[in-house]
Amino acid sequence: MNGLFNVNGGELVVILLVLALVVGPDRLPQYAEQLARFVRGARDYARKAKERVDEEVGEGLGELDWSSLDPRQYDPRRIVRDALLDPEPAPLPGRAGAAAAAVGAPRGLRAPAAGVVSGPRPDVTPFDDEAT
Repeated sequence: MNGLFNVNGGELVVILLVLALVVGPDRLPQYAEQLARFVRGARDYARKAKERVDEEVGEGLGELDWSSLDPRQYDPRRIVRDALLDPEPAPLPGRAGAAAAAVGAPRGLRAPAAGVVSGPRPDVTPFDDEAT
């Protein structure tokens, strides 16, 4: 019997015998009844929690790809490499001029849109003047 505490069958029998001697035959039925109530309550709590999760999540939980949530796959180098190698998104409608100006520009370098002044705006403070 390999459980939570790695206790085999022989060790469990010894523990139960020591427990019976320490507790005594008079109080042993009371403690066994309390243990049974605790186990039933824990089992009911786990069943209700599972039902509630199934109810709130719905049927989509069974088809969830758990491997996509593995934190070991989040290598920052791979994420940056994949982001840099992704194809350019399709241009938004109404921005044909900016998209045409950006053709041939390296990724990340875009020509400013018409009417946009590049550089810092003089009316905006480049730092928080109230910070300490």
